Amino acid sequence: MAEALKAPLPSPPLPSREEIAAYHLTDEDRLVADLITRAAPSEDEQRRIDELARRLVHAARMGRRQHGGVDAFMHEYGLSSEEGVILMCLAEALLRIPDARTADALIADRIAEGQWDRHLGNSQSLFVNASTWGLMLTGRVVRLKPGGGFDPGSLMKRLVQRSGKPMIREAMRYAMRIMGDQFVLGQTIELALGRAEAYEAKGYRFSYDMLGEAARTDADAVRYQERYLHAADKVGQAAGKPRDQGFQRLMSRAGLSVKLSAIHPRFEPAKENRVIAEVVPRLVELCRLAKSHALSITVDAEEADRLELTLAVLAEAALHPDLENWHGLGLAVQAYSRRALPVLRWLKRLSEASRRRIPVRLVKGAYWDSEIKWAQERGLENYPVFTRKVNTDVSFLASMRFLLAEPEAFYPQFATHNAHTVASIYTAGRGASYEFQRLHGMGQAIYEEVVGADKLDRPCRIYAPVGGHEDLLAYLVRRLLENGANTSFVSRLADDEAPIAEIIRDPVAAAERNTPHRNPEIPKPGDVFRPSRLNSLGLPLYERSVREPLKEKIRDALLSPLAAGPIVGGKVVTAGESQDVLSPTDRRVRVGTVREAGSPEIDEALRLARVAQHGWDARGGDERAAILLKAADRLEQNRAPLMAVMIREAGKTLDNAQGDLREAADFLRYYANEARSYYGDALELASTTGERNVLSLHGRGVFCCISPWNFPLAVFLGQVSAALAAGNAVVAKPAEQTPLTAFLATKILHEAGVPGDVLHLLPGGGKVGARLTGDRRVDGVAFTGSNETAWVIQRSLAERKGVIAPFIAETGGINAMIADTSALPEQVVRDVVRSAFDSAGQRCSAARVLFIQQETADRTIEMLAGAMDELAIGDPMHYSTDIGPVIDEAAQRTLEAHKRNMQGKAK
Repeated sequence: MAEALKAPLPSPPLPSREEIAAYHLTDEDRLVADLITRAAPSEDEQRRIDELARRLVHAARMGRRQHGGVDAFMHEYGLSSEEGVILMCLAEALLRIPDARTADALIADRIAEGQWDRHLGNSQSLFVNASTWGLMLTGRVVRLKPGGGFDPGSLMKRLVQRSGKPMIREAMRYAMRIMGDQFVLGQTIELALGRAEAYEAKGYRFSYDMLGEAARTDADAVRYQERYLHAADKVGQAAGKPRDQGFQRLMSRAGLSVKLSAIHPRFEPAKENRVIAEVVPRLVELCRLAKSHALSITVDAEEADRLELTLAVLAEAALHPDLENWHGLGLAVQAYSRRALPVLRWLKRLSEASRRRIPVRLVKGAYWDSEIKWAQERGLENYPVFTRKVNTDVSFLASMRFLLAEPEAFYPQFATHNAHTVASIYTAGRGASYEFQRLHGMGQAIYEEVVGADKLDRPCRIYAPVGGHEDLLAYLVRRLLENGANTSFVSRLADDEAPIAEIIRDPVAAAERNTPHRNPEIPKPGDVFRPSRLNSLGLPLYERSVREPLKEKIRDALLSPLAAGPIVGGKVVTAGESQDVLSPTDRRVRVGTVREAGSPEIDEALRLARVAQHGWDARGGDERAAILLKAADRLEQNRAPLMAVMIREAGKTLDNAQGDLREAADFLRYYANEARSYYGDALELASTTGERNVLSLHGRGVFCCISPWNFPLAVFLGQVSAALAAGNAVVAKPAEQTPLTAFLATKILHEAGVPGDVLHLLPGGGKVGARLTGDRRVDGVAFTGSNETAWVIQRSLAERKGVIAPFIAETGGINAMIADTSALPEQVVRDVVRSAFDSAGQRCSAARVLFIQQETADRTIEMLAGAMDELAIGDPMHYSTDIGPVIDEAAQRTLEAHKRNMQGKAK
C-alpha cells in the first residue's frame, strides 16, 4: 500500500537549446575555421584515407556495368543537361496527371525539346539505355511532322504512326516508372519486404521510409500515422523475435524513418504548443509498437525553421516513461546546417537525461537550394546552411569525429555515397560501433566494397522509400537536385573522364585554401539586390529566442496609447477634438487617439508645400536618396513600436506586421536608388553650334497621397517615398482606420531629414480626401483603394480648371488562380490557403476564385476544406494565430452578406 502511494519520480529537465539558437545564423568564416581544426586528419590517417578512397572509386567504376542504376542515370541526365532538367519537370508532374489530354500536352511540350538520341549508348547501364529508348521514341514522335523523316529508322516511324498518342503516353509513363522503380523499393511495405530479402542476404539492413509529403489536413496526418503503424507491424513480423534484447541486436534489425510533418498538418513553430500536445502521443504510439518488435525509429530531418520544434518533440518522446530502456529512437542531423555540432552536443545532454544511447543518422542535407532562397526571401541576417559544398563536407567530418568520440551517447549512422567520406569514417572509426547508410538505388557499387567479411566488414543500412508512384514526386525531385548536379560525387564518379585524384580530394585541405570560407558568389540575404540597394532585414520569428524578446518590446510599446493628429509644417496639431482609435481585435481596447485634419490644416499644408517644393526639388536626387535611406534604417530600428501599432490598429499578425514593415523599407531603398538614377546630374544632349542642350528631371509640384488600411505602412510609405524621391512635396491622407501607423511613419521621415514644410500628414475620412483632390494646388494624386473611390477622384480631377493633374491609381479586382492536373494538389492547397486567408483575405491580391479540372476537383476541394479547418482565428498578437480580425464592422457586414448569398446560391 505504501508503495502505491509513492509520488512518481519527476521527469529530468529538458536540455537547453540556447546554444543551438546562437548558431542559427552564425558567421560562416569563423565557424568553418573551427570545424577545419576539428575535422582535420593526421598525416597517417590522410595517407590511409587516400589509399582506401582510391581503391573504392576504382572498384565502383569497375562495378558500374552491373550496378549502374540511378547513379549512371544521374550522370547521363544530370541537371547540367537540358534533358536532365526536362526529366525532372516531367517526373514531378506526369505520374499524377489523370487525364490524357493534359498528359499528352505536357509530354509534347517538354520531351520534344530534348536531344535524346545523343545519350543512347553513352552509358554501359542497361537501365539508362532502356530509359533512353523510351524517351527517344517519345521525343521523336511528338516532333513528327507530316512528310518529315527521322533516324533511327522507318520501322519505328511506322510503329509510332500506327500507335498514335496513347502509345506515346504509355511509353512515356513506362519510362517514368522505370526511373521510379529504381528509387522506390516497393509500392507497398509487403512488396518492399520481399525485395529487401536479396539485399539482407548480402548483409544489408533497412530503414523503411513511407513516402508522403507534409500533411495538409488532419485526415492526411491520421492516414500517414496508420501507414507508419502498419509498416512497423509488418516489418516487425518479418523480422521475427530477436534472439536477445541487446543494443547491437536492435541496431542490426530493420527500422523506420518518420517525418513529423507527415503526422501533423501544422508541424510548424507557430503551433509549438499544439504540436507538442498532439505529435508526441502519435510518435510515442509508433515508438511503443517499434519497441515491442525490437525495431528502431529515426525522426527525419526537415527544413531549418522546423529544427527546434523537432528537437522539442524528440526530447518529450525520449523522456516518456513508456519508452524507458529502449534505445531505438534516433534523429537525422544535417551537416549542411550551421547548427549541426550544437545539435549533437544537445543530443549528448538528452542522452544523459534520458539514460539512453541515441542513434544519429548524419546526412549532408537535402534542402540546400530551398534554404538559400528562403533566407533571401525572409531577409535574414545570414544563411542557416553553409554556402560552399566543401564546408558541408568539413562539417560532416567534424560531426563524424564528435559522434565517434561519444560511444556511450550515440550509435552513429553515416549516410553518404562519397568514397572519400566512407574512407574517412572507416579510418577514424577503427574498432568503433557504427554503420553506413545509403539510399536505395544509389551507391551500390561503393558499398559492395564495404559490406561483407571479405570487404571492409562494416554494416550498411539502405534508406528505402516505400509507396506508390504518385507519392514519389517530391522525393524524386529532391534526389535529382541533390545528386544530379555536376558537382556531386555521384555525378563525378559516373564520369570516366573525371580524374580519381579530383574525385577523392580532401575537403579539409580544400576548405583551408578558400579565402573567405563563405562563398563570395552567394551574397548574404541582405545583399542580394546590391549594388542598387539593400534587402530589408527580416527577423526569424520562428526562432523562440528571437520572437519572445521582440514580443516583449511590442508589449512595452503598447503600454501608452498613442496620440496622433495632423502634422503640418513639421508640427503636430493638438488643438481640437480627438477620436478614439479602437482595435479591430477587441473594440474595448483603445490603441490611441487621433484628431482629424480640418480646413485650416489642409489650407496651411498646401500653402507650405507649394512654397517648399522648389527648394526640395533643387536639392537633387542624391541628397533626397540619402534621406530616404536614412529613413529606411530608422524604420528597421523602430521595428517593435511600428509592428505593435499595426498589430493593434490594423489587426495584423506578427508575420504580416513584419512583412509590412519590410516592404516599406524596401520601398524607401528602391525609390532612393531611383532618385539617384534619374534625378542626378543633367544629361548632355546633342547641340548645334552656340547651343547647350541638357535634360534633367524634376518634380511636378505637390502630390496628394491617399493610402489604404490593409498595408498601412508599406503602401503609405511607398506612395510618399516615390513622390519625395522625384522632388515633389507631399500631403498624405492615410486611411481613416489606420492613422496611428501613418503618424509614426511620418515622424520617422521627418527625423531622417525630410523637411516639415515638404511632407504633411492630414488624417481624416473621405471629406479630407475630397477636399485635397479638388484643390488646384495639388499637382498629382497617388491612390490605392477601391474602384468606386478612384472613379470619384478621377471625376474630381477632370472637373478642375487648369493644368491636368496625373492620377496614379491602384485598385482592386478579382484575383483568380487556375490549377490544372499537372499541379500537385498539396501545393495548390497550400498556395490557395496562403493567398486567400493571409491578412484575413484583406488584400487586392488575395485569391478569390479557384479554377480546377473536374478530374482532381473532389480531392482538391476535400483537401482544401481540411486545410481551412486547421486555420486558427484569434488575437494577432499570438504567434499561433493564422487569421486576425477584419478591419471594421463594415467589412464584417460585407462578409456576412456574401456568406448568406453563397448559402442561397452556391451549388
